[in-house]
Amino acid sequence: MQKIKSLVLFLFIITTATVSCQSNDNTDDNSNITVEQLKTEMTTDTNLVILDVRTPQELFGGLGQIKGVINIPVQVLSQRINELDKYKDKNIAVICRSGNRSVMATKIMQAKGFKAKNVLGGMQAYNKQ
Repeated sequence: MQKIKSLVLFLFIITTATVSCQSNDNTDDNSNITVEQLKTEMTTDTNLVILDVRTPQELFGGLGQIKGVINIPVQVLSQRINELDKYKDKNIAVICRSGNRSVMATKIMQAKGFKAKNVLGGMQAYNKQ
């Protein structure tokens, strides 16, 4: 049990360090969508899936949440990705608070064959529009 706790802690620290060092300047248009594009897709793509990779505490905190999102924190996404297998053929918009953690989550999803795109600016940008 102690080994499992240590491994989870190690993965959390590595994930946090990696996310903290990432820039929000993402220019790969194939992996990103703007909040405006997301809002359009929410009205036109009835099969769109929105994955919020914030922690549950953040999800129910100050920035709120988009109705109907699936919440899997980026820190555990790799371990829980099989929960999303039924959405593999659907477009998935990945969102977090500011757009940094969702970059990492989008890369994880794409590496596993999902049609995932990062929402630039995250919930901060979503709430401004």
